[in-house]
Amino acid sequence: MCPEFYVVLAVLCFILLLFIVLGAVFLRKYRTMVRTVRMQQGSKFILRHLPQLETPVVTPTIQSVDNDEGEQLPPETPLRITTVRLSSKRLWKGLQQEPRFTKSDLNLLQLIKAGKEGVFYQARMSRGTCKGHSMFTCKISKEGVRPKHVDMEICIMRKLVHHKNILQLLDWNTSEQPYILIMEYVSYGTLRTFLQTNRVHLSADPELQSLLTIASYHIALAMQHLRSKMIVHCDLALRNIMVNKFPWEVKLAEFGLARDLSRMASRRSSRWRSPRPRVPLRWYPPEYFKNNYYSFKGDVWAFGIVLWEMQTFGTLPYPNLETSEEVVFHICMGHKNTNPEGCRPEMLHIMRDCWQEPYTLRPAFKDIVSMLENIIEDDAVSSPIFVHVVEMKFKVF
Repeated sequence: MCPEFYVVLAVLCFILLLFIVLGAVFLRKYRTMVRTVRMQQGSKFILRHLPQLETPVVTPTIQSVDNDEGEQLPPETPLRITTVRLSSKRLWKGLQQEPRFTKSDLNLLQLIKAGKEGVFYQARMSRGTCKGHSMFTCKISKEGVRPKHVDMEICIMRKLVHHKNILQLLDWNTSEQPYILIMEYVSYGTLRTFLQTNRVHLSADPELQSLLTIASYHIALAMQHLRSKMIVHCDLALRNIMVNKFPWEVKLAEFGLARDLSRMASRRSSRWRSPRPRVPLRWYPPEYFKNNYYSFKGDVWAFGIVLWEMQTFGTLPYPNLETSEEVVFHICMGHKNTNPEGCRPEMLHIMRDCWQEPYTLRPAFKDIVSMLENIIEDDAVSSPIFVHVVEMKFKVF
């Protein structure tokens, strides 16, 4: 055969190979396009059927915490989080409503506490009531608080309704700043303030340890309810517990840092992106500082800190440490708060269990509730004033 034949054959083979490559590329692009279109159609179908008043799936970046306990973490590797996201416009639209009141309708009576994101007041309406409540607790956000952040707080509080140990949300106005949340009334403000104010009287009470145990039990009930709803509080501290009647009516409040893990890709942990959040370092567990990890067991650690705070009448945890760096180093090295003076052994045991490492060794809140029930039952045998509590069988409403 002549050389020209081989040249023509080579050119034809090259052209054929080129068509095969181009066909494969176009086929791949076509399949990708079809898959993308189907995903978008599926997303639209899902979004059309999502109830607007359900807890949104966006998890906002935490920026500050209540009171002066919020501290900025030292520079480290940025935290990460993987979530399913909706647009912020769609997210905020879900909770918009015609405002039934404005700030001018409120009669602010007494300051309960002030934090970096808002202030709590005892208040009432200047005219009429709020859903039948003549007195209530009012949270007024400070300037600069993100609407999406307030939206998440409202969604979580709506999810936690109908529990006697959680401060119930009654109404809200997010149509303009300052954003206002109206919650049920409490008589005595925060548990930290209550214990500090009544320290002399309580210290002289022979039943003090039993009273603190009952209050601890009701806080544990609230945290058990959060766990059942897949909510991590992330800011459990004595300053965020409200008192209506001590020790039988204490209520968990302040859900500005709370996370709904049922709406997150990671259902058992919470990881934040940069910028690093302002968090209450003295209440946070070592795994947060070591591995950027906060789970339900992180709330258990914080519960142990709350028990310590109660036994010391609202003393700041790690009172001898001044800087954030000292606190983080102290916690990461495995150091704990010293044993509170006069603390009953049973409560000290629970406290130490809450601080176990690794975090998998810490008890669940249902176990803590059971342990506290046993202690209260033992108290009821030796002290008649607690018989009523036992007869109630610790009913949760």
